[in-house]
Amino acid sequence: MKLKTLILLSLPLLIAGCGQSNIWGWYVIDPRTPAGWINIKFLLGGFGSTILLSLIAAGLSMVLGLIVALPGMSPRRWLRIPSRVYIELVRAVPLLPMLFWVFYGLPVVLKSMGIKISIDPFWGAIIALAVSDSAFTAEIYRAGIQSIPKGQVEAGQTIGLTNAQNMRYVILPQAIRRILPPLANQFIYIVKMSAFASVIGMQELTRRANELVVTEYRPLEINTLLIVEYLLLVLIISAFVRWLERRMGADERG
Repeated sequence: MKLKTLILLSLPLLIAGCGQSNIWGWYVIDPRTPAGWINIKFLLGGFGSTILLSLIAAGLSMVLGLIVALPGMSPRRWLRIPSRVYIELVRAVPLLPMLFWVFYGLPVVLKSMGIKISIDPFWGAIIALAVSDSAFTAEIYRAGIQSIPKGQVEAGQTIGLTNAQNMRYVILPQAIRRILPPLANQFIYIVKMSAFASVIGMQELTRRANELVVTEYRPLEINTLLIVEYLLLVLIISAFVRWLERRMGADERG
C-alpha cells in the first residue's frame, strides 16, 4: 500500500519534470493552454464511438456465442461437429485479417451473389469483433453450463420442464453467475481490440490519437494520454462488474 502511495505521489513530480525538459512536449495535451485543451477534447471525443462499438459487438458476441455453444453440447454428432469447426476456425484467425476481410472482402462476396451492399467502418468493426469473440464466448458458455450439477437438470425434468425451459429457467441463470467474470474479461478484451478499427477509418480513440500524432508530431505524449484513457475505461468496467457480482451474489444468497 505504501509503495502504491509513493508511486501515485511521484507521478505528478515526474510529469512536471518532464514538462521542463526540451525533450518532452506535454504542451500538446496541457489543459491550461487553448491548443492543449482542444487536443484533449478531440481525443476524448473518441470515447463515445469506442464504448458504443464495444457494447454492440459484445452483445452480438454473447448472443452468437450462446447459439454456437448449445449445439456443441448436443448428444447428436451432426450438431456438435459444426459448432466445434466454427469455434476452432474462428479462434485460429487473428482479428486484424478478419477485420480486413469483413470490411474489404465481404462486400465483394455479397456482390458476387447479387447483393450490392457497402459496409461502413463502424459496422465492419462490429461484425469482425463479434465474430472473433463469439468463439471464445461459446467456450465460456459451455464451461459454465457443464459446471451445473446434473441433479439440477434432473430436478427440472421431474417437475415437467422441457429441455428448453430447463435451460432457460434452471441452468442458464446459475451458469451466468459463474461465467460473469470471464465474460467481463472478454468485454474488456473487446474494448482493447476495438483499437484495430482505426485501420479501416473508424473514428474511435486510437484513430483520433493517430490523427493528432500526424499533426502535432508528438507520439509519446499523445499515446501516453491514449493509454490513460483506456486504463480509465477498463477500471470503470471492472468496478461495474464487481458491483454486479456482489448484487447477483446477494440475490443468490437471498
